[in-house]
Amino acid sequence: PEQAGQRAEEGRARMIWGAAEADPGTVRIEDGFLRSRGLGAELVPPLSLVADDLGLYYDPTRPSRLERLIADTAQPRPDQTERARRLITRITTGGLTKYNLAGALPPLPEGHRILVPGQVEDDASIRLGSPGMQRGADLLARVRAENPDAVILWKPHPDVEAGLRPGHVAAPERWADLTLSNADMGALLPQVHEVWTLTSLTGFEALLRGLPVTTLGAPFYAGWGLTRDLGPVPARRLTGPRPTLEALVHATLIAYPRYRDPVTGLPCPVEVVALRLESCALPRPGPANRMLSKLQGLFASRAHLWRR
Repeated sequence: PEQAGQRAEEGRARMIWGAAEADPGTVRIEDGFLRSRGLGAELVPPLSLVADDLGLYYDPTRPSRLERLIADTAQPRPDQTERARRLITRITTGGLTKYNLAGALPPLPEGHRILVPGQVEDDASIRLGSPGMQRGADLLARVRAENPDAVILWKPHPDVEAGLRPGHVAAPERWADLTLSNADMGALLPQVHEVWTLTSLTGFEALLRGLPVTTLGAPFYAGWGLTRDLGPVPARRLTGPRPTLEALVHATLIAYPRYRDPVTGLPCPVEVVALRLESCALPRPGPANRMLSKLQGLFASRAHLWRR
């Protein structure tokens, strides 16, 4: 309390992690979208963070700073458009994603391939952004019902596969033609024809690769005319400006996050982080981090005790 009062006297904002209730003016902190080469649940430190003074990008129940940026720069300047295009090319040719996890990609069945990414079922983006559907099994059943002749590829969330978060789907073969365990998302996306998701960032990563995306929740990239939206997208987006893909990318990856160069430890632009992720020039977590992440995994099923 004394420190909070001191911050207020100095005119500094109070900062909290995530979407917990807080006083007006509180700045909320979350991981960025080009995060790391490894999982946050394994305590791999992030290379990017977002600081949002309005809400948070995954909470569609209220506006966020990212939503404001997308709307305000729906028609970006030529230099912003060109920078976003170059960044899209770098991300897609480098196979970059949020976590950049290596993993073998098995031969995929022939046919029209629909990728269905799993999510952590107690994640705030699910609770806040997909109130009507929150289970991976329900998502798979919906995709199969609407695409009876497609090849459905189920990719469990890496945090769930690692046993660190809840969201396991029993017998996904009831709906999916193939389950892709520990597959490299950057290598997988160019091999599919569309993506169906609740609120996963994979939908945004698919847009960068020119793929059709269907959402059943309300992720930050839905409602702008770039996706097919079957979920509860806020009306304020549907009636607002129609951004280009480059505008969405500029707001999401350039203007909104803050990046740290893992080599120098200094603030840097997104292009430096993309270079580090491409070259694997990243510090490795120490044994203490790995031990703590394993301990965290043991208590994953009790997350409700501390996530309140």
